[in-house]
Amino acid sequence: MWREAPNPCSPLGSSNPQHIHEIRIEEELRGECEINRELCLFCSLLVRRGAARSQEIRDGQALSAAMHERYKDSWYDSVVFKEKAITLNPDGTSKTEIWDEALQLPGKLRINKGPSSEGNGFVFVDGTLTTFQKGKASGTRTYVHMLLVLGFDVYRQDTKTTIDQVKGQGFDLTKIHAEKWEGQDAYVVGALKGDLKSKQFWIEKNRLLFVRLIEPDEHDAARIHDSRFRDYRKLSTGWISPRVEFYTDGKNIFNEDYFDIKTNAKCEPALFEPKKFNETTIANNANQ
Repeated sequence: MWREAPNPCSPLGSSNPQHIHEIRIEEELRGECEINRELCLFCSLLVRRGAARSQEIRDGQALSAAMHERYKDSWYDSVVFKEKAITLNPDGTSKTEIWDEALQLPGKLRINKGPSSEGNGFVFVDGTLTTFQKGKASGTRTYVHMLLVLGFDVYRQDTKTTIDQVKGQGFDLTKIHAEKWEGQDAYVVGALKGDLKSKQFWIEKNRLLFVRLIEPDEHDAARIHDSRFRDYRKLSTGWISPRVEFYTDGKNIFNEDYFDIKTNAKCEPALFEPKKFNETTIANNANQ
């Protein structure tokens, strides 16, 4: 039976066992070098990416962009919940009410203080606040709700809008430094290290979640307000802080504890129309 003659230049065609052995060793070494080269390239890429991330977040604008980029495709469009609104009085007593809240991102927040039938609450719509007492609008004014902007809207709206809102409220986005917050690394924007009086917001570094807002009182700059988002909970989409604490001059004066939290609920547009405050309720107009 005819068979093609072996190629003497091929390992399989060589009749020299030593030659075959040397070639196999050379191939194995070449393979190991290729693997090591790819591993080195991969490690180098990781280092460069890590360095790039560190270099990118050098101010509040870059941080706002990073927050948006992290969650723009995975954050909820709306969320409704009930809360225990706890007022802590100077004499040590406290008062607890059940409030209802509905958020439609970005820019819309409806709060009913107590039963809807009592007609008390707030409507925040695109930078305007309307307050209701006993079913009547008691005042309307311009108000940018920074907890809404930094805790929710930043993940769903254009980054430029967030930056414009933050700058417009007097935060210096060129100032940024690192701090620890509840054992985690955090970015602090708006103040230099050691300054706990200037307008500033704190963002947890790992998850890029808002955790703290410090602002002087708008009528008395010597009074410092400190709002804190705590105990973040992972939802089906996005995150929420079910515990919000409010301090003035270091004293805890008010807390919110959220429950019955529902994301991506269908909120009827009328829910956020001040003129229809008495005609709508959160429970009936925000369904899964």
